[in-house]
Amino acid sequence: MATNLRLRPEAESALREAAERSGRSQQELIREALDRYLGLDVTQPTHDSLDELVRKGLVVLPREPLSKPHRRLKLPVGVTSLDLLDREDRI
Repeated sequence: MATNLRLRPEAESALREAAERSGRSQQELIREALDRYLGLDVTQPTHDSLDELVRKGLVVLPREPLSKPHRRLKLPVGVTSLDLLDREDRI
């Protein structure tokens, strides 16, 4: 069934951005939302799998696995990490 839909400007903007982010059409997103609201069985997954996101280039896998730091820095007494970030020589 074809239908016309009038959206508030905020909803229109949010729908457009969601479609661009997901790589899916606005129509597809609206259909899925309506199916969910009506409690209908949605056959397609709601989120792309990790493999699909990697294939689309939206997620980049790390080249090497995360490793633990070799040594921890100890700050002098009275010095916080915020003090290190709030320096005059930073741009």
